[in-house]
Amino acid sequence: MKGLLVGAGGMGRAWGRNLKEEGRLAGWVDVREGAAAEAAQSLDLEIPTGTDLSALIDKVAPDFVVDVTAPEAHHDVTLLALSRGLPVIGEKPMATSMDKARGMVAASEQAGKLYMVSQSRRYDAGLVAYRKLIVERLGPLGILNVDFSIGAHFGGFRDEMAHVLLLDMAIHTFDQARALSGADPVSVYAEEFNPSWSWYQGAASANCLFEMTDGLRFSYRGSWCSEGLPTSWEGDWRAVGQNGTAIWEKNCTPYAAIVSGNEGFHRPTERIEEAPVSLDGGIKGSLKEFLWALETGKTPQGECHDNIQSLAMVFAAVESSKRGERVKVSA
Repeated sequence: MKGLLVGAGGMGRAWGRNLKEEGRLAGWVDVREGAAAEAAQSLDLEIPTGTDLSALIDKVAPDFVVDVTAPEAHHDVTLLALSRGLPVIGEKPMATSMDKARGMVAASEQAGKLYMVSQSRRYDAGLVAYRKLIVERLGPLGILNVDFSIGAHFGGFRDEMAHVLLLDMAIHTFDQARALSGADPVSVYAEEFNPSWSWYQGAASANCLFEMTDGLRFSYRGSWCSEGLPTSWEGDWRAVGQNGTAIWEKNCTPYAAIVSGNEGFHRPTERIEEAPVSLDGGIKGSLKEFLWALETGKTPQGECHDNIQSLAMVFAAVESSKRGERVKVSA
């Protein structure tokens, strides 16, 4: 099985390297004249390139499409590929609106083909270990908190984006919360703000409280203009369940304090660690799970019917912040 890669920017080239390593790249497309050819040459690849996705599909007859275009193009690229009977794996976010995202899910259903969104942080070894600790030790969750604080001086378009933290970054953390808890969103109250020293024009900080299924409350405190003492890009997490509390923080092996007795003002606890194991992380992990799904017919993480729940959390948080009230999360 070989794929047709769409998008030759920085992320596109990262996907190109991984597809090359797997021996899976049949062709490359980018709307900019010569961009795909230049990217292929930089990786010493002799493959068909061009600017027209439909024409390249005809030429190389790929088994799947990899969409690494700008978010504004995800909808059209995905619908074209699915209409040609090709499974798709695409970068996050799925789409720039919930209406477009719902249309993409419907197209996947109509074509009977897999559409998967790559949430590459699900393949972080620390997160996988932390989830194991939560699932096997904590019992039912009631509280899930995360802090995300990084002074990110990107420059460029992000400095001028509205809702920059929620729209450009928070989907990673929201999706991690769903992966860790196994819960889906019900409603959210969110507040965005921008401290006086922020170098962003749009709100670079946000507090969000999500009600999740089974009564879980997920609390997100995030900032992209916090100088000094940054959290990790994965965030600093605390999960509280029936049997105790589990922590996962920067440069820290996930650990838990599990209740070991029923006496005392503070019940005695036992410390348990869950050391991360080696795994294929990031893009490589996403790609390998996608290929596994195509080969086995099983459902991968990030399948569009599931991933749209994470996207819905983003748009609901933005809407709540605009309205100043709690809103339902509707996928």
